[in-house]
Amino acid sequence: MFENLTDKITNALKKLSGHTVISENDFDDVLKEIRRALLEADVNFKVVKNLQRDIKDRVVGENVLEGVSPSQQIIKIFQDELTNVLGKERKDLSSENNKPAKALIIGLQGSGKTTTAAKISKKLFSESKEVLMVAGDLKRPAAVEQITKLGQTIGVETFSNPQAKNPKELAKEALTLASSNNYDWLIFDTAGRIQIDSELMDELDDLHKTLEPSETILVVDAMTGQEAVNVATEFQSRVPITGIVITKMDSDARGGAALSIVAETGIPILFIGTGEKLDDLDIFYPERLAGRILGMGDVVSLVEKAQQSIDESKAIEMEQRLKNATFTLDDFLVQIDQLKNMGPMSQILDMIPGFKSMTGNIKNDQIPSENDLKKVEAIVLSMTPLERRSPHIIGGSRRKRIAKGSGTQPADVNRLLNQFEQMKKMMKALSSGKNMPGMPF
Repeated sequence: MFENLTDKITNALKKLSGHTVISENDFDDVLKEIRRALLEADVNFKVVKNLQRDIKDRVVGENVLEGVSPSQQIIKIFQDELTNVLGKERKDLSSENNKPAKALIIGLQGSGKTTTAAKISKKLFSESKEVLMVAGDLKRPAAVEQITKLGQTIGVETFSNPQAKNPKELAKEALTLASSNNYDWLIFDTAGRIQIDSELMDELDDLHKTLEPSETILVVDAMTGQEAVNVATEFQSRVPITGIVITKMDSDARGGAALSIVAETGIPILFIGTGEKLDDLDIFYPERLAGRILGMGDVVSLVEKAQQSIDESKAIEMEQRLKNATFTLDDFLVQIDQLKNMGPMSQILDMIPGFKSMTGNIKNDQIPSENDLKKVEAIVLSMTPLERRSPHIIGGSRRKRIAKGSGTQPADVNRLLNQFEQMKKMMKALSSGKNMPGMPF
């Protein structure tokens, strides 16, 4: 996510570091590089032009703060202005104190509406809300089956009626059901629209009037870049959109959609989809995302992900085992599993402040990846229970057997055992001075 853009912007800003005085020419050169990087990231030209102007106006008129280098101050100004482009503040889902609150999920075909409806429903359900999902896509084959299966997966009730004549009739039935059963939220999935299909757009307008939703959420695909702005504008002309979800952000290294859509339409981004799993829906924080784009990481989101993914009781238990030197490779597997639950390694590493600037000195094969974690799991699972509890007994013949069983080389087994011993020593030393749960890498 934003990989290419972040690399180019951070490389441009590095040219200002270490300068006690920055000339206007030096700053203009850096600003041109950033402008080029944003355009290559498929950010709308007008958005780039306005951002460039606002940054320069602030930099030229800003007094240098005591104790702060000019380059640091420029980066802070850049982050502030980038945050403004992204929407300044996060927007929560609004229920308008109605019960049930209604969310109408709309978008083009293939944008990920149905999966997004399930992701939002799961998020609300995890907040102890009673949710009813409605299979409102009466056009696409197997659409009802898809959302029903997703509902079963997340433990949320799904309502469908294949005999309904149109979505409006289905909406009336769903509203009656949701009201009589005291649901907190009704999430209504819709058929994918095509911008030029006036009949479907008229149907959407009619559906909106029937439901009177507190949230009308447009789902757009990050891979469409600037076209996402056109999609939002087209839908906004037919129904009042209250929020946007950008899907497939994990697949888009450019980021043009997120950086253009708010500035051009004024519609806030609610969530960003960062993967295919039903947990891969991140609340959109403009300031945090601006920091990630500038290579500054996002430690707050990293901590939140850790809190959601790591079992606190298990972490305390692991800490105690480390202190007592009873931490085993079985415990190591549990730690890896918790780390995997936090999401793809690339996303986790991007949230670590300064990681982007450090990676220039780190070889690619030294950065752990999902494949590295899978390899570690395979090696440990190829050991016997006794070997996992007492890895010191693993000699040459055992190493060969474990390597063969895990599809790796004896050198890989040696490397893991050495890393494990080093980690035990390091974590034991750290835990004696400061309470912290162990992590596998």
